[in-house]
Amino acid sequence: MNIMLFHSTYGLRPAVRAAADRLRAAGHEVWTPDLFEGRTFETVEEGMAFNDGIGKDELLRRAVLAAAPYSDRGLVYGGFSLGASIAQTLALGDEKARGLLLLHGTSDIAASASVDELPVQLHVAEPDAFETDDWLSSWYLQMRRAGADVEIYRYAGAGHLYTDPDLPDYDAEAAEATWKVALGFLDSL
Repeated sequence: MNIMLFHSTYGLRPAVRAAADRLRAAGHEVWTPDLFEGRTFETVEEGMAFNDGIGKDELLRRAVLAAAPYSDRGLVYGGFSLGASIAQTLALGDEKARGLLLLHGTSDIAASASVDELPVQLHVAEPDAFETDDWLSSWYLQMRRAGADVEIYRYAGAGHLYTDPDLPDYDAEAAEATWKVALGFLDSL
């Protein structure tokens, strides 16, 4: 499988590279574009401030440019938190997308979004201040209306970015469970 994996608002940190290596070890080809051009951050607030300075349109432009050379191959889009929202936007706009793997995040869905049974898997903490129960219920219904085949996995007690071992949110048990399920999902595509 060809996977375009986008980083979180912390930037392209070692955890993203380690995730890509894990996916490569499972036989996938993986790209990890650096949408922040080398910048990484120690706090969510710093990353969000930098992201706000770039702007959503520019960030999406960078993501589209990163994916464009590979999109004819039929990409699986994936990402962490902010990167998941970017991956979702690209997957819903790419008729050749093979799947969508969302870790720790979702995004708004355009009313006109339409896909043909796009396989989608979401992994989020429970509770998660960024992905509340009400939001996830609405998101799920909108994704189903758009034509996606959606699976949601919740991890009780885990922090928002629980797959990153260098962050306080890290939860080893939830992270390993996520990767086990996610690798099975990718193998099924």
